[in-house]
Amino acid sequence: MINISDLTQALPLFKCLGSDIRISVLELLSANGPMAMKDIAEELGITAGSLSPHIKMLADNNLISIKFETGKHGLQRICTIIEDKMMIDFEAAVNNKNIYETSIAIGLYSDYSAYPTCGLSTAEHLIGVVDDPKFFSDPERIKAGIIWFTVGHVEYMVPNYLEDDQLPVELLISFEISSEAPGIKENWPSDISFYINNVPVCTWISPGDFGKNPGIYTPSWWDPNWNQYGLLKFLSISDNGTFIDGVKVSDVNLNDVNIIPGTPIKLKMEVAEDSIYKGGLTLFGSSFGNYNQDIKVRMQYKQNNS
Repeated sequence: MINISDLTQALPLFKCLGSDIRISVLELLSANGPMAMKDIAEELGITAGSLSPHIKMLADNNLISIKFETGKHGLQRICTIIEDKMMIDFEAAVNNKNIYETSIAIGLYSDYSAYPTCGLSTAEHLIGVVDDPKFFSDPERIKAGIIWFTVGHVEYMVPNYLEDDQLPVELLISFEISSEAPGIKENWPSDISFYINNVPVCTWISPGDFGKNPGIYTPSWWDPNWNQYGLLKFLSISDNGTFIDGVKVSDVNLNDVNIIPGTPIKLKMEVAEDSIYKGGLTLFGSSFGNYNQDIKVRMQYKQNNS
């Protein structure tokens, strides 16, 4: 999902979407999955030469990716959709001066528990061996690009740069996530619960453990029968409650989680032993999956005039 909080910076994206042909390309890729450029041209009834600048613009705006593969008729350009959802945050766009942002590596957790199937890996190699939780404490974990477990949790200390005269308006956290199944199972629900400062804010049901196609950023050496990519989710909490992808999921609000200026914010993601769907959890960092990011955090705030 693309989250837009600066309308001016998003102008190139809006321009990219202002074309019937480019919209049709996105619709085709969303419905059919990865397609060769020549097949897209045939579906649209235009030449490959006419389609080429449209494909380039979509790729330049990170809406699709392009990979070259050898086929029956030589080298082919295979197009894959990256982003299929967009959320425009008009309130943040108006107040974007009162915002700070930071990013946390997925291996930089401060606490964890993990039960097999489980493991973690850098972009170059596995850390230790799979299904042995003790490697979650390995110092190399800070380089992890993917972590996974069936039951357990990871907790992060989120930097809090608020000053004493500033009040939080919205805390927005984004991450790429999926379930964790032995191998790959597209239909593998999992109850993943989120906590802010030890307060349970919501539970989201992950639909599956995805691997139908290779992850865009997943290393080529990675086993094709293991997790390939996840879903980009946006967890936000404000005075109005807790939201996932802009949809309200609970009444827990900023006052309930007690964010104190200058005090780190605890973020915990958990699959509990007593969950209905114990389908595990996989987190993807910038070197794995379909999104070139770790855990992104954005705090919107206002001055305390009291």
